[in-house]
Amino acid sequence: MKLAVITDSSATISDKYKRFDNLHILNIPLAIDGKTYASKDISAEDFYALMAAAKDVPKSSQPSLIELNDLLKNLEIQGYTHVLGLFLASGISGFYANAFHLQNEFDRMQVKFPETYITSSPLGYMVETALEGAVRNLSFEEIYANFEKQRDGDAAFMLVDNLKWLSKSGRLSNGSAIIGTLLGIKPVLTFSEDGKVELFEKVRTVKKSTARLKELLLENSKPESHKIFVLEARGGEKTQEFYDYAIAQGYKDVEIVDFGPVIATHLGLGATAYGMSLKIF
Repeated sequence: MKLAVITDSSATISDKYKRFDNLHILNIPLAIDGKTYASKDISAEDFYALMAAAKDVPKSSQPSLIELNDLLKNLEIQGYTHVLGLFLASGISGFYANAFHLQNEFDRMQVKFPETYITSSPLGYMVETALEGAVRNLSFEEIYANFEKQRDGDAAFMLVDNLKWLSKSGRLSNGSAIIGTLLGIKPVLTFSEDGKVELFEKVRTVKKSTARLKELLLENSKPESHKIFVLEARGGEKTQEFYDYAIAQGYKDVEIVDFGPVIATHLGLGATAYGMSLKIF
Protein backbone atom coordinates (compact mmCIF):
# COMPACT_ATOMS: atom_id res chain seq x y z
CA MET A 1 0.00 0.00 0.00
CA LYS A 2 1.12 3.52 -0.82
CA LEU A 3 -1.06 5.99 1.13
CA ALA A 4 -1.51 9.73 0.66
CA VAL A 5 -3.40 11.83 3.19
CA ILE A 6 -5.02 15.10 2.11
CA THR A 7 -6.44 17.73 4.43
CA ASP A 8 -6.99 21.50 4.43
CA SER A 9 -5.46 24.41 6.27
CA SER A 10 -8.16 24.47 8.95
CA ALA A 11 -6.37 21.45 10.48
CA THR A 12 -3.61 22.14 13.02
CA ILE A 13 -0.78 19.68 12.42
CA SER A 14 2.53 19.35 14.25
CA ASP A 15 5.77 20.18 12.45
CA LYS A 16 6.88 16.53 12.59
CA TYR A 17 4.02 15.36 10.39
CA LYS A 18 3.98 18.44 8.16
CA ARG A 19 7.31 17.21 6.79
CA PHE A 20 5.84 13.89 5.59
CA ASP A 21 5.98 13.59 1.79
CA ASN A 22 2.62 11.81 1.67
CA LEU A 23 0.75 14.66 3.42
CA HIS A 24 -0.91 17.30 1.26
CA ILE A 25 -2.63 20.41 2.63
CA LEU A 26 -5.14 22.39 0.57
CA ASN A 27 -5.20 26.11 1.20
CA ILE A 28 -8.31 27.89 2.49
CA PRO A 29 -8.12 31.53 1.32
CA LEU A 30 -8.97 34.25 3.85
CA ALA A 31 -9.92 37.84 3.06
CA ILE A 32 -9.64 40.89 5.31
CA ASP A 33 -10.46 44.42 4.18
CA GLY A 34 -10.21 43.48 0.51
CA LYS A 35 -6.90 41.62 0.71
CA THR A 36 -6.62 37.83 0.40
CA TYR A 37 -4.23 35.68 2.45
CA ALA A 38 -3.20 32.04 2.21
CA SER A 39 -4.20 30.57 5.55
CA LYS A 40 -1.61 27.79 5.33
CA ASP A 41 1.23 30.30 4.94
CA ILE A 42 0.38 33.03 7.47
CA SER A 43 1.10 32.49 11.17
CA ALA A 44 -1.76 32.52 13.64
CA GLU A 45 -0.39 35.51 15.53
CA ASP A 46 0.14 37.54 12.36
CA PHE A 47 -3.43 36.83 11.31
CA TYR A 48 -4.79 37.70 14.76
CA ALA A 49 -3.04 41.06 14.46
CA LEU A 50 -4.77 41.63 11.13
CA MET A 51 -8.12 40.68 12.69
CA ALA A 52 -7.62 43.09 15.58
CA ALA A 53 -6.98 45.97 13.17
CA ALA A 54 -9.58 45.03 10.53
CA LYS A 55 -12.43 47.35 9.66
CA ASP A 56 -14.66 44.46 8.58
CA VAL A 57 -15.09 40.82 9.60
CA PRO A 58 -12.69 38.37 7.89
CA LYS A 59 -14.16 35.90 5.43
CA SER A 60 -13.04 32.44 4.38
CA SER A 61 -13.40 30.73 1.01
CA GLN A 62 -13.33 27.08 -0.02
CA PRO A 63 -10.17 25.28 -1.12
CA SER A 64 -9.75 24.90 -4.87
CA LEU A 65 -11.59 21.90 -6.29
CA ILE A 66 -9.37 22.11 -9.39
CA GLU A 67 -6.27 21.90 -7.18
CA LEU A 68 -7.66 18.81 -5.47
CA ASN A 69 -8.49 17.15 -8.77
CA ASP A 70 -5.02 17.87 -10.16
CA LEU A 71 -3.43 16.58 -6.97
CA LEU A 72 -5.34 13.30 -7.19
CA LYS A 73 -4.27 12.87 -10.82
CA ASN A 74 -0.63 13.38 -9.84
CA LEU A 75 -0.90 10.97 -6.93
CA GLU A 76 -2.25 8.30 -9.28
CA ILE A 77 0.64 8.91 -11.68
CA GLN A 78 3.10 8.60 -8.76
CA GLY A 79 1.76 5.16 -7.94
CA TYR A 80 -0.29 5.88 -4.84
CA THR A 81 -2.82 3.12 -4.22
CA HIS A 82 -4.89 4.75 -1.46
CA VAL A 83 -5.94 8.29 -0.57
CA LEU A 84 -7.63 9.43 2.62
CA GLY A 85 -9.08 12.96 2.53
CA LEU A 86 -9.91 14.51 5.91
CA PHE A 87 -11.41 17.96 5.52
CA LEU A 88 -13.12 20.71 7.49
CA ALA A 89 -16.57 19.61 8.64
CA SER A 90 -19.22 19.89 5.93
CA GLY A 91 -21.46 21.80 8.31
CA ILE A 92 -18.95 24.66 8.25
CA SER A 93 -17.85 24.54 4.62
CA GLY A 94 -19.44 23.44 1.36
CA PHE A 95 -16.12 22.08 0.09
CA TYR A 96 -16.81 18.52 1.24
CA ALA A 97 -20.04 18.31 -0.77
CA ASN A 98 -18.28 19.67 -3.86
CA ALA A 99 -15.32 17.29 -3.53
CA PHE A 100 -17.35 14.18 -2.73
CA HIS A 101 -17.76 13.00 -6.33
CA LEU A 102 -13.98 12.88 -6.90
CA GLN A 103 -13.77 9.72 -4.80
CA ASN A 104 -15.02 7.65 -7.73
CA GLU A 105 -12.99 9.23 -10.53
CA PHE A 106 -9.74 7.27 -10.17
CA ASP A 107 -9.61 3.63 -11.24
CA ARG A 108 -6.14 2.82 -9.92
CA MET A 109 -6.61 4.32 -6.44
CA GLN A 110 -9.02 3.75 -3.60
CA VAL A 111 -10.06 7.25 -2.53
CA LYS A 112 -12.12 7.97 0.59
CA PHE A 113 -13.36 11.35 1.81
CA PRO A 114 -15.27 10.60 5.02
CA GLU A 115 -17.13 13.19 7.07
CA THR A 116 -14.96 14.41 9.96
CA TYR A 117 -17.53 16.53 11.86
CA ILE A 118 -14.75 18.63 13.42
CA THR A 119 -11.74 20.83 12.65
CA SER A 120 -8.59 22.49 14.07
CA SER A 121 -6.38 20.31 16.31
CA PRO A 122 -8.79 17.35 16.60
CA LEU A 123 -8.87 17.20 12.78
CA GLY A 124 -5.09 17.55 12.64
CA TYR A 125 -4.70 14.73 15.15
CA MET A 126 -6.84 12.47 12.95
CA VAL A 127 -4.48 13.28 10.07
CA GLU A 128 -1.42 12.54 12.21
CA THR A 129 -2.89 9.22 13.36
CA ALA A 130 -3.53 8.16 9.75
CA LEU A 131 0.04 9.06 8.77
CA GLU A 132 1.39 7.20 11.80
CA GLY A 133 -0.67 4.17 10.85
CA ALA A 134 1.03 4.08 7.46
CA VAL A 135 4.45 4.31 9.15
CA ARG A 136 3.47 1.30 11.27
CA ASN A 137 2.48 -0.62 8.12
CA LEU A 138 -1.18 -0.88 9.00
CA SER A 139 -3.58 -1.78 6.22
CA PHE A 140 -5.87 0.88 4.77
CA GLU A 141 -8.81 -0.84 6.41
CA GLU A 142 -7.09 -0.60 9.80
CA ILE A 143 -6.18 3.05 9.28
CA TYR A 144 -9.74 3.86 8.29
CA ALA A 145 -11.15 1.97 11.27
CA ASN A 146 -8.86 3.96 13.58
CA PHE A 147 -10.13 7.19 12.02
CA GLU A 148 -13.71 6.15 12.71
CA LYS A 149 -12.84 5.38 16.34
CA GLN A 150 -11.30 8.82 16.73
CA ARG A 151 -14.22 10.55 15.06
CA ASP A 152 -16.66 8.80 17.39
CA GLY A 153 -14.55 9.62 20.45
CA ASP A 154 -13.80 13.28 19.70
CA ALA A 155 -15.47 16.32 21.21
CA ALA A 156 -14.91 20.07 21.44
CA PHE A 157 -16.49 22.81 23.52
CA MET A 158 -15.77 26.47 22.87
CA LEU A 159 -16.17 29.84 24.53
CA VAL A 160 -16.23 33.08 22.57
CA ASP A 161 -15.13 36.38 24.05
CA ASN A 162 -17.48 38.58 22.09
CA LEU A 163 -20.74 37.70 20.34
CA LYS A 164 -20.04 40.20 17.55
CA TRP A 165 -17.90 37.66 15.67
CA LEU A 166 -20.72 35.11 15.58
CA SER A 167 -23.12 37.82 14.49
CA LYS A 168 -20.88 39.10 11.71
CA SER A 169 -20.19 35.58 10.44
CA GLY A 170 -23.93 34.98 10.15
CA ARG A 171 -24.13 32.40 12.96
CA LEU A 172 -26.10 34.69 15.26
CA SER A 173 -28.54 37.51 14.50
CA ASN A 174 -27.27 40.99 15.26
CA GLY A 175 -30.22 41.61 17.58
CA SER A 176 -29.46 38.46 19.53
CA ALA A 177 -25.83 39.45 19.77
CA ILE A 178 -26.71 42.88 21.19
CA ILE A 179 -29.16 41.42 23.70
CA GLY A 180 -26.76 38.66 24.64
CA THR A 181 -23.97 41.14 25.23
CA LEU A 182 -26.19 43.34 27.40
CA LEU A 183 -27.27 40.31 29.45
CA GLY A 184 -23.70 39.11 29.83
CA ILE A 185 -24.39 35.79 28.11
CA LYS A 186 -21.28 33.72 27.40
CA PRO A 187 -22.42 30.88 25.14
CA VAL A 188 -20.78 27.46 25.17
CA LEU A 189 -20.50 26.21 21.59
CA THR A 190 -19.90 22.72 20.24
CA PHE A 191 -19.98 20.75 16.99
CA SER A 192 -23.32 19.17 16.14
CA GLU A 193 -23.66 15.61 14.85
CA ASP A 194 -23.54 16.95 11.29
CA GLY A 195 -20.48 19.10 11.91
CA LYS A 196 -22.06 22.51 12.39
CA VAL A 197 -20.95 24.92 15.10
CA GLU A 198 -23.98 25.26 17.35
CA LEU A 199 -25.03 26.63 20.70
CA PHE A 200 -24.59 24.03 23.45
CA GLU A 201 -25.62 26.15 26.43
CA LYS A 202 -26.27 29.77 27.31
CA VAL A 203 -24.30 30.65 30.43
CA ARG A 204 -24.30 33.91 32.35
CA THR A 205 -20.90 35.40 33.28
CA VAL A 206 -17.37 34.38 32.34
CA LYS A 207 -16.85 32.64 35.69
CA LYS A 208 -19.80 30.28 35.15
CA SER A 209 -18.93 29.54 31.51
CA THR A 210 -15.34 28.75 32.51
CA ALA A 211 -16.55 26.38 35.23
CA ARG A 212 -18.94 24.71 32.77
CA LEU A 213 -16.17 24.08 30.24
CA LYS A 214 -14.15 22.32 32.92
CA GLU A 215 -17.14 20.12 33.73
CA LEU A 216 -17.54 19.24 30.07
CA LEU A 217 -13.91 18.16 29.87
CA LEU A 218 -14.51 15.58 32.60
CA GLU A 219 -17.86 14.49 31.18
CA ASN A 220 -16.57 13.86 27.66
CA SER A 221 -13.06 12.47 28.04
CA LYS A 222 -10.81 10.33 30.23
CA PRO A 223 -7.17 10.96 31.20
CA GLU A 224 -6.05 7.50 30.10
CA SER A 225 -7.69 7.56 26.66
CA HIS A 226 -7.74 11.15 25.38
CA LYS A 227 -5.31 13.78 24.19
CA ILE A 228 -6.47 17.23 25.28
CA PHE A 229 -5.99 20.38 23.24
CA VAL A 230 -6.46 23.76 24.91
CA LEU A 231 -7.30 25.87 21.88
CA GLU A 232 -7.11 29.65 21.80
CA ALA A 233 -7.14 32.76 19.67
CA ARG A 234 -5.49 35.18 22.08
CA GLY A 235 -7.39 33.53 24.91
CA GLY A 236 -5.34 35.21 27.63
CA GLU A 237 -5.37 33.91 31.20
CA LYS A 238 -8.21 31.46 30.51
CA THR A 239 -5.87 29.44 28.30
CA GLN A 240 -3.41 28.73 31.08
CA GLU A 241 -6.25 28.15 33.54
CA PHE A 242 -7.78 25.45 31.31
CA TYR A 243 -4.37 23.84 30.80
CA ASP A 244 -3.57 23.79 34.52
CA TYR A 245 -6.99 22.35 35.31
CA ALA A 246 -6.58 19.45 32.89
CA ILE A 247 -3.16 18.62 34.32
CA ALA A 248 -4.55 18.78 37.87
CA GLN A 249 -7.27 16.28 36.91
CA GLY A 250 -4.69 13.70 35.87
CA TYR A 251 -4.50 14.28 32.11
CA LYS A 252 -0.95 13.60 30.94
CA ASP A 253 -1.22 14.53 27.26
CA VAL A 254 -2.30 18.19 27.22
CA GLU A 255 -1.21 20.80 24.69
CA ILE A 256 -1.93 24.50 24.19
CA VAL A 257 -2.52 25.21 20.49
CA ASP A 258 -3.73 28.17 18.44
CA PHE A 259 -7.09 27.76 16.73
CA GLY A 260 -5.40 29.01 13.61
CA PRO A 261 -6.54 31.65 11.12
CA VAL A 262 -9.47 29.74 9.57
CA ILE A 263 -11.33 28.93 12.79
CA ALA A 264 -10.47 32.25 14.41
CA THR A 265 -12.23 33.91 11.49
CA HIS A 266 -15.49 32.35 12.67
CA LEU A 267 -15.05 32.38 16.47
CA GLY A 268 -13.19 35.66 16.87
CA LEU A 269 -10.35 36.85 19.06
CA GLY A 270 -10.47 35.81 22.69
CA ALA A 271 -12.02 32.41 21.91
CA THR A 272 -10.91 29.41 23.96
CA ALA A 273 -11.82 25.73 23.88
CA TYR A 274 -11.16 22.21 25.00
CA GLY A 275 -10.62 19.78 22.14
CA MET A 276 -10.69 16.11 23.19
CA SER A 277 -9.21 13.50 20.86
CA LEU A 278 -9.17 9.75 21.33
CA LYS A 279 -5.65 8.37 21.30
CA ILE A 280 -4.96 5.34 19.09
CA PHE A 281 -1.23 4.78 19.57
